[in-house]
Amino acid sequence: MNESTRSSSSAFLTRFNAGFTGILHWSQLESLWARLRERADAGWYVYAVGDAVPGTPATSEEFTRFLAEVDSLLRVEHDEDYCGVVYVDDCERPSFVKIFDPNNLGASCGSSGLRVLPGWVLSLEPPVDLEDAMPPTGSRRRWWQRLFPGQS
Repeated sequence: MNESTRSSSSAFLTRFNAGFTGILHWSQLESLWARLRERADAGWYVYAVGDAVPGTPATSEEFTRFLAEVDSLLRVEHDEDYCGVVYVDDCERPSFVKIFDPNNLGASCGSSGLRVLPGWVLSLEPPVDLEDAMPPTGSRRRWWQRLFPGQS
């Protein structure tokens, strides 16, 4: 890993671990999507955690299509009267957004002591492989090894 890649990786992880504001109400989510659409050509990386890390930002069209599709998915699969699965670094000028998969929430707030990674990340920083950068805790690995000896 060269110095530029290491610096970019460090910047992404620093941003990923920084403070975020939860989007609690669907109306707040609509406002967030509107702000993101206004800046669709800003060079957003759309990263589906667990898939290949994108090497280039999405086009404006790809980005706005993703926003429409993920909005639809969240409203159908997170059938609640509140949102609560989207987190943003700055509601007024967003540059980093975590979207948790409604089918893999666990304790996304971290109250269980285990980190649940988001399903998708929108970032102006080039992303890094979060599964590689944040492996499961030792206790989670031991649990898995007890459940399935010989697999890890």
